[in-house]
Amino acid sequence: MTTWLLKTEPSVYAYADLAREKRTVWDGVTNPAAMKHMRSVRKGDECLIYHTGDEKRIAGLARVTKGAYEDPAHAGERVGDEPKFVLFEVAPVREAGRGVTLAEIKKDPRFAGFDLVRLPRLSVMPVPPEMDAALREMAGL
Repeated sequence: MTTWLLKTEPSVYAYADLAREKRTVWDGVTNPAAMKHMRSVRKGDECLIYHTGDEKRIAGLARVTKGAYEDPAHAGERVGDEPKFVLFEVAPVREAGRGVTLAEIKKDPRFAGFDLVRLPRLSVMPVPPEMDAALREMAGL
């Protein structure tokens, strides 16, 4: 099982929206590097939902209920043998007990190589296992 960090602007779609709706399709991603990660998302993976904008914090945990599949709006568009654009579906697991901020993550030397710190515009990224454990502990997840 892989853990992913998914960025979202809370004024557009917040963790509270996911909790209320019980499930959503993760879409709206066009960055090629983020899309490459999305093609690897599998059912059962977990996702740290990160609020961007003014918050810049981990807001909650979700689980992938349907792994990556071709975006019907871009049917037939390919990158090699794979769909160019994919979607996946997530459901809420629980809200963070404490929203771990980007400032806290940047201060902690354990996260120096984390894509959230290194590649701040990337909207979907894997979370290495040792960082995943630390972030979950810090966030009360």
